[in-house]
Amino acid sequence: MLVYGMPEARKYLSFGCVLIYWGRRADFRSVVVVKFRRLCCVMADLQLKIVPLADGLSLKARTYEALKGAITNLNIYDPGAELKLDERDLSERFGVSRTPLREALAQLESEGLVRIVARKGIFIVRKTKSEILDMITVWAALESMAARLATKEATDEELASLHELVDSFSSDKVAAKLGEYSDANILFHQAIIGMGGCPLISKMAEELFFHVRAIRNRTIVEQDRAKRSIVDHKEIVAALEARDTERAERLVREHTLKLRDHVERFVEIE
Repeated sequence: MLVYGMPEARKYLSFGCVLIYWGRRADFRSVVVVKFRRLCCVMADLQLKIVPLADGLSLKARTYEALKGAITNLNIYDPGAELKLDERDLSERFGVSRTPLREALAQLESEGLVRIVARKGIFIVRKTKSEILDMITVWAALESMAARLATKEATDEELASLHELVDSFSSDKVAAKLGEYSDANILFHQAIIGMGGCPLISKMAEELFFHVRAIRNRTIVEQDRAKRSIVDHKEIVAALEARDTERAERLVREHTLKLRDHVERFVEIE
């Protein structure tokens, strides 16, 4: 996982946002949400959006970061999402030659985000419904254990910082702030993973994040899930602050398994 600013800082990438919190002790600075890319939007796009390449990195690295950011922001589980990438079109839109673009695509393929098929093209990888259900199940196990650890390891200030991702939303008015809540929802779950203080849990969760984020993004507007999610988040924060280990672990696990149940019952993935 990348580090931002100081060795003990943690940086979490969300679609278009970075969650930063500093340290675990006296140097704690509270949770801050910083706009990281101009890709933030109410709901993720169905077509790839390209932003200018950043300065300060090699051309291949800049192309990789920009393309990965655009793919991450794509709502890949929407039935209308465009999953096929055109190398010539991408080269023109990035303003780079085919060589750094192909190197970036090769790296993304090694990470499982795209699939390059000879004589057919380049495709953003979308998991099957069965695979998504398995990933959500594993995420539930990881985050619930992180919550358990957080009740023992996180500082009072760290736990209190979760209010910044919860308290500004109410279940009866969330429909007017869905884009903002969708961001906060993702950051909330990443924060709990980080507060557990277990690097291996964080690493394993990071490997699942792309697809879990994408399916959360698709489903947050369905079946009043946003309203129910806010209620769950407030109960989770209360359990964490009370250092109620068993309750916090159970609430986090049940919350994520509600997502699994929703996907199993209502989501069709082609």
